[in-house]
Amino acid sequence: MLTLPNILTLSRIFAIPLLAYFLWWPGWAAGYLLAFGLYCLMGITDYFDGYLARTSGTVSKLGIFLDPIADKIMVAAVILVLAAQGVLRGPYVGDMHVVAGLVILMREIAVSGLREFLGPLQVSVPVSKLAKWKTTLQMVSLGSLILGQGLPGWNFAAGGVLHNIPHLVGLVTLWGAAILTVITGWDYLRVGLKHMD
Repeated sequence: MLTLPNILTLSRIFAIPLLAYFLWWPGWAAGYLLAFGLYCLMGITDYFDGYLARTSGTVSKLGIFLDPIADKIMVAAVILVLAAQGVLRGPYVGDMHVVAGLVILMREIAVSGLREFLGPLQVSVPVSKLAKWKTTLQMVSLGSLILGQGLPGWNFAAGGVLHNIPHLVGLVTLWGAAILTVITGWDYLRVGLKHMD
């Protein structure tokens, strides 16, 4: 059923290749600014598709199915392209920031598999407040990392190292999201293990 909320969700999915294209050129600051604008627009549609579906009473099975998939594909695409283009690199630890991105991707795959396993058992896995904080940090992180490439002049020096402000914010919040990812992932796994006997 193609309701307005479902159209908004589908628009996010169809916009992902364009987002990846803008992110593919690390030296192209204008492209990263376009990517940041598109990323923000996708976040806004993510909010409004759920809001409109609830307030208009048009929550559908298609929407329930597509919404989390659209979010996961977008997050995975951004993390993978940023890692491939060397954006997940920072001072002191170099490429180790990729590990935080991997943790987030592994958790998304594991929780999706867990939900698929628990579905036939009629067991739902509710989203906790901590998981919502994880999602918030994750979205802020990826947006900041994109913006850092779009604004290469927003720098400050500390300890003899030049730091790009949005990029540094992105790396710090990426690790924050990764830590919350492990905690919430373990919470979901404990729920699932109770039904694996």
